[in-house]
Amino acid sequence: MNREVTLNVLGQPLVPCSFDPLTGFFRDGCCKTNAEDAGSHLICAIVTNDFLQFSLARGNNLITPVAQYQFPGLIAGDQWCLCINRWLEALEANCAPLVKLESTNIKALEKVSLSLLEQYSSES
Repeated sequence: MNREVTLNVLGQPLVPCSFDPLTGFFRDGCCKTNAEDAGSHLICAIVTNDFLQFSLARGNNLITPVAQYQFPGLIAGDQWCLCINRWLEALEANCAPLVKLESTNIKALEKVSLSLLEQYSSES
C-alpha cells in the first residue's frame, strides 16, 4: 500500500499538532486536509485569548464546550488546527496566534509565505 507522507512547511514529515484537545479536520491530532476540508485546517496555532475572542466575534465559537462533538472548548495556550483564511483574517486584525511550523501543513504555503509564518513561529 502506498501511503503518502504529509509534509510540513519546512518540507519535513508533519508532526502532530495536539491530541489534548484532539484537533485536526480528521480529529487525528494533525493538520491534514483533503478535498472535503472546505476550511483548509492547515495552521497549527497556539491560541490566545485575543484570538479566541476574535474568532467568536467572527461566528466561530471555539471557547464553549460541545459535548455532542466531544469538543472541550479551547483556552489560551491550547494548540489547534486553524483554517488558513481565519489565521490570515486574524493577522489583518493584529491578533494572529503563534504557529508551530513543524505541525503546519505545507499546503499553507499556497496562501502565505514561509517567511511570514516564521515571523509567527512559536519556536522563535
